[in-house]
Amino acid sequence: MMRRDLLLCSTVAAVGSVVAASAAAQGNTHHHEGGSPLIDAALNCVKAGEICQAHCFDLFAQGDNSVAACARSVAVMKPVVIALSEMAAQKSPLLARYAAVCADVCRSCEDECRKHADKHAPCKACMESCAACARECARVAAS
Repeated sequence: MMRRDLLLCSTVAAVGSVVAASAAAQGNTHHHEGGSPLIDAALNCVKAGEICQAHCFDLFAQGDNSVAACARSVAVMKPVVIALSEMAAQKSPLLARYAAVCADVCRSCEDECRKHADKHAPCKACMESCAACARECARVAAS
């Protein structure tokens, strides 16, 4: 249980800085692509990923390694999506190009979580949030 608490605390800290930057950015009246819908999708994705990964760790502790690839895909997805949310909050000129890459990463995580979605609710939630983030990323990348 301590590992889960540590993971959630580290995510809360990282997400907190992004939320603060996002709030500051939203105060600006000159919005461009990559505003709140993308940030919301990204933060939801990271949150669901943290819960999914913690669930995988709990299963590992019980000797169940069937979700190892799922945990790995979440471990890859989280830092990519955190960076995406930070780039969106800062209105980076590279956001559209980065969002295209992020969409691929989210789809990959979605595909891996899908394999466990029927059996594990956290994997299903992560799958759904990755799909939503990938859609937002594709929208931004196309702009």
